[in-house]
Amino acid sequence: MSNNLTAIDILLEPDGAMLARAMSINDFMLTSIPSPPGFALDENHRPHITVLQRYVRTGDLGRVFEEVQLLLEKVDLSALRLTAVSLAHMDVNDSPDAGLAAIIATPGPEILDFQANLIETIRPFTENGGTAQAYVRTETEPDINEQTVDYVDRYVPEHSGANFLAHITVGMARLSDLTTIEAEPFDPLSFSPSAISIYHLGNNGTAAKHLKTWTA
Repeated sequence: MSNNLTAIDILLEPDGAMLARAMSINDFMLTSIPSPPGFALDENHRPHITVLQRYVRTGDLGRVFEEVQLLLEKVDLSALRLTAVSLAHMDVNDSPDAGLAAIIATPGPEILDFQANLIETIRPFTENGGTAQAYVRTETEPDINEQTVDYVDRYVPEHSGANFLAHITVGMARLSDLTTIEAEPFDPLSFSPSAISIYHLGNNGTAAKHLKTWTA
């Protein structure tokens, strides 16, 4: 394993309508589990749609930014479309009574093409075997759980291509509250990204530290 790696998230920043929806659901999450151990959507937990998570060599971050910029010069961000369709959750291993909630979105085919191009673009700078040292740690979240560390290692291929699940993480809540809110009707919402960004990852896959942004 290497300590000279950085866990990054290449992500889509949602437009205003999608951001407002995410913030509204996060307000409910915080009534269920206040922060900490829950979390508000703020500068350390940016609402986003992950396209790719990877461990990259820290010394190569500048080259990663350069190569992604060259790729984006060929991409029309307004053509990258998604539709938010539901709310769902995943279990959190170290919080058995809670779930990590997310808005689930259906990606258009252009999103999958973009992801495939990103994978190939940064492949020369990636490695497996990241540890907690590759993440942002804060006073409120000093530890990185193994679920997070393993998830990034397996992102390609387990969460890319045909296995890609586009989503916006919106907080943590008690399982009983999640059962209630997930049963409520969800109005679909189509949206495009307002920007493409790269963030340094924190615990539970949060976009914890901004590194680079390209606006639409």
